[in-house]
Amino acid sequence: MEKIDLHFTHQDSVARIILNAPKGNVLDKVMMSELQSLLEKFKGNADLKLITFEGAGAHFSFGASVEEHRKENVAEMLKNFHQLFYTLIDLGIPTLARISGFCLGGGLELALMCNFIFAEDSATLGQPEIQLGVFPPPASLLLPLKLGYARAEELLITGQSFSGKEAAALGLINRSFPDKAALEAGTAEFIEKQILPKSAVSLRYAVKAARVNFNDLILKRLPQLAKMYVESLMETHDANEGIQAFIEKRKPVWKNS
Repeated sequence: MEKIDLHFTHQDSVARIILNAPKGNVLDKVMMSELQSLLEKFKGNADLKLITFEGAGAHFSFGASVEEHRKENVAEMLKNFHQLFYTLIDLGIPTLARISGFCLGGGLELALMCNFIFAEDSATLGQPEIQLGVFPPPASLLLPLKLGYARAEELLITGQSFSGKEAAALGLINRSFPDKAALEAGTAEFIEKQILPKSAVSLRYAVKAARVNFNDLILKRLPQLAKMYVESLMETHDANEGIQAFIEKRKPVWKNS
């Protein structure tokens, strides 16, 4: 594959997915397609107990491709991206994101979809979409579920970023570690002690049971937010201006319309 690496570990019971397009590991059309293809193949693998996601190099992911957020491309981009979430729901296989460096936008949304999130203390997490004049549909649902409305709304409406250590203190992620070596060791210990001793089929039922309300909300509301984004938001001047300004590396000129 061009932008995804896959390694099976622990006697093929763990699928280690690496977003491999450094330095930013941007979730563009090619990477999304490769991820979708892999997830589809996992449907026939009854022995998988865990899927992990990480980024090659120093960062997890800078997020989805801003160029593919242009008005003429955004409907297809959102459709492809959101299909990853629906497929993960359908699979029910436990998932874990291990985060180093920047984990922003769509990258954080992919991590938020995981059952477990481990990060370095120094990692930078955030949903900066509002700074481009747009909003993140999956995170608009996932952050309140995982963090509570008060903090989630602050992060979504301001676009503030926060560290892995802060995310752990907020309860947004499961654990943070002082460096990458500790992150790797801590993740390995967790897999050995908490995942491998359990039945693969029982883990899937546990995931689906624990997420019955979570999954229902995503399946019902994410299509609505995608429709709002494509049919309403992208008809405004400012959403298009924010995307174009980012691409041109300049400050946006808002018209508030």
